[in-house]
Amino acid sequence: MSETSATSVTSATSATNEIVVEARDLQRVYSVRRGLFKAPARLQAVGNISFSIAKGRTLAVVGESGCGKSTLARMVALIEKPTAGSLRLVGADAVDPPQARRRELRQAVQLVFQNPYGSLNPRKKISSVLEDPLAINTTLGRAERSARARDMLARVGLRPEYANRYPHMFSGGQRQRIAIARALMLGPRLLVADEPVSALDVSIQAQVLNLLADLQSELGLSYLFISHDLGVVRHIAHEVLVMYLGHAVEQGPKSLIFERPLHPYTQALLASTPGLSSGRIVLKGELPSPLAPPPGCVFNTRCAHATERCVAERPLLRQLGGRLVACHHAEKFLEGAPVASADLSLAASKRPQP
Repeated sequence: MSETSATSVTSATSATNEIVVEARDLQRVYSVRRGLFKAPARLQAVGNISFSIAKGRTLAVVGESGCGKSTLARMVALIEKPTAGSLRLVGADAVDPPQARRRELRQAVQLVFQNPYGSLNPRKKISSVLEDPLAINTTLGRAERSARARDMLARVGLRPEYANRYPHMFSGGQRQRIAIARALMLGPRLLVADEPVSALDVSIQAQVLNLLADLQSELGLSYLFISHDLGVVRHIAHEVLVMYLGHAVEQGPKSLIFERPLHPYTQALLASTPGLSSGRIVLKGELPSPLAPPPGCVFNTRCAHATERCVAERPLLRQLGGRLVACHHAEKFLEGAPVASADLSLAASKRPQP
């Protein structure tokens, strides 16, 4: 099965719902200069990612730092243009949209950033932070903009009179609520949340996640949720996309992936999160350089189950056990084979060399 079929799983549970965003074979390749007299290197940050998100649903993208999560988020948020592939937002082409629809599409998707301390202008009052999007994109008068800003503060759990304060007067959790309010001012259909709670205390994380869930229920929002914390993902996601070195290695409904992961990398991620796995899997070594990815399966240099086939042939995403998985040996995990609890670095000396 080709990787273009990934959309079939992520939208399966919501086949009758409106699809807000659909990506097929998205790629992002950068040209990296290596010196004055050397040809630029090719860095594939995202390779052939496909998914869809229906109205009122959340797709969580997980993986280690450097796996391409944030690059994917920037493409969906229309900040970066894909090198290849297609992206449709609210039914329209978002890669090369008609000039008349560009502003409409940019209003349909909004970002919530990771750092609540750096995402708000310290020199502006909260009223200005919230009203500026309306002043730029609508013809509303000052009084109506102010009323909407105060209403939005109340909706995210803050007092309307906070509009007259500056960002430094708020805690991290309150600032992130303000950032969410700003993202909602133009009535978007999709929120791209890039690690929105990772900079917050654990007690505050739960409050912000509950707020996002409530807003999704009330407004029918769709979320593309970027995270490295599977505990957070378990709380908020409907579908999960696991990325490694720019590629999707497992993708499907949250319940299936958390109950029985079929890719060794997904198993390692779950084992690293307290409370999600009783096993112990230690991934030694760093993520391979995307400038020189390993041949075959991108995970073969760190996988205890790698064989000659894994080194020679790259596995494509295929349907198995109700989800998509890119692993030549996934069947044995589906049939109940135990997940390795040993140090995966020990497999390096036994692995066939290309």
